[in-house]
Amino acid sequence: MAEFESTLHPVAISHVMVNFAAGLGVDRETCLLGTGITDADLQDGEALITRGQEMRLVENLILALPDEPALGFRLGLEYNLATFGTWGFALRTSRTLREAVARAMRYLPLSTAYCHIFEFAEADRFSIGMDPTRIPDHLRQFLLERDMATAVHLLKELSLSSVDILALTFRELPDGHAPQIERLCGIAPVAGHERNSIQVHAETADQPLPTYDPHLVRMLDDQCRQRLERLQTSTLAGQVRQKLHGSAGLLASLDEIAHALGLSQRSLRRKLDQEGTSFRTLVEDERRELALQLLTGSDMRLDEVAIHLGYTDTASFTRAFRRWMGCSPGAYRQKQSS
Repeated sequence: MAEFESTLHPVAISHVMVNFAAGLGVDRETCLLGTGITDADLQDGEALITRGQEMRLVENLILALPDEPALGFRLGLEYNLATFGTWGFALRTSRTLREAVARAMRYLPLSTAYCHIFEFAEADRFSIGMDPTRIPDHLRQFLLERDMATAVHLLKELSLSSVDILALTFRELPDGHAPQIERLCGIAPVAGHERNSIQVHAETADQPLPTYDPHLVRMLDDQCRQRLERLQTSTLAGQVRQKLHGSAGLLASLDEIAHALGLSQRSLRRKLDQEGTSFRTLVEDERRELALQLLTGSDMRLDEVAIHLGYTDTASFTRAFRRWMGCSPGAYRQKQSS
């Protein structure tokens, strides 16, 4: 749990869990045992807690209800757009489902997600992938299912239930979870798949959302950005990201960033590890986000994009992009412009 201790998270997410547990006969004291979360925290809409605190709450919930199959999925369906405040409203004002997903990923720490979430193309489908590998083993399945169910519910809410989810895939599912998930959401999950994913028709992802509001988009984007900055600058990872956006840019070495922060390389590595990340991961994340922006918002050639991102050649950039998005940079750009 220590790897998530320094990451802040809106307390509203935990409030939903406590109310959910109460509906299943688990009292508030049991949920909050050892978390350091108080009743006052739960009532404060602006309060922030660490993910370590939230994970302790998740552990308490799992221990209190050990025989409930797909408990995480059941919990995930309790979250709606309003739960997440500004982040949820920003998704609601997006022009299309594809745009809403991109905005969701851009400001993901404002949500409940623990998985690494990414978009990828597969045949004629728009797919949202979820990678839970950074989550501690004993919480991984619960939080993966919670993230998947939350995404399913939000997709339905954004489209006013008109979206047709074609597939809900998992790399693996424990015994008894698949039938329970189907009962909960009406979709039969497919286990043994290459990725954990939610898939819809590609054309569905580009249809205008009924709640699109062009006048609110920029304002809510700004509010999300400001909230995210407040969360991120309180962590060392956030400070590293700021330095990577500075004059040294994505070409900065570990030594250069450590020096800029007044740390030794060893201390920087250790502190980032305590926050559940690494310098390499942060650079990769920033490269991916900038790559997506350049491919969709500029006419820059692929070799120029590669150099701008700090790659020695286009082939290295292409391999990295395939790993991130499941397709080549050229294919991604063409898909976005079509």
